[in-house]
Amino acid sequence: MKNRIRELRELKNLKQDELASKVNVSRQTIISLEKGKYNPSILLAHDIAKVFKLAIEEVFIFEEEQNEQE
Repeated sequence: MKNRIRELRELKNLKQDELASKVNVSRQTIISLEKGKYNPSILLAHDIAKVFKLAIEEVFIFEEEQNEQE
C-alpha cells in the first residue's frame, strides 16, 4: 500500500515528530509509513487522515485501486 503522508505532511509544514505526536505514535512509525515499510491499523489510518482533514482513501492508495487505474 502506498500513501501520501510525506507529501501531505510537508504541505502542512509538519515535522515527522509533530505528526507522530498528533496521532500518538513514535517518529519511527511515521518514517516507516512514509517509506512504505509499514501498513497502519485502520485506527491509525483514520487518525492520520483526520489530521489532514481527508478521507482515508485520499491518504492511502490501496493496491486494488492501483490495479484498476492501470
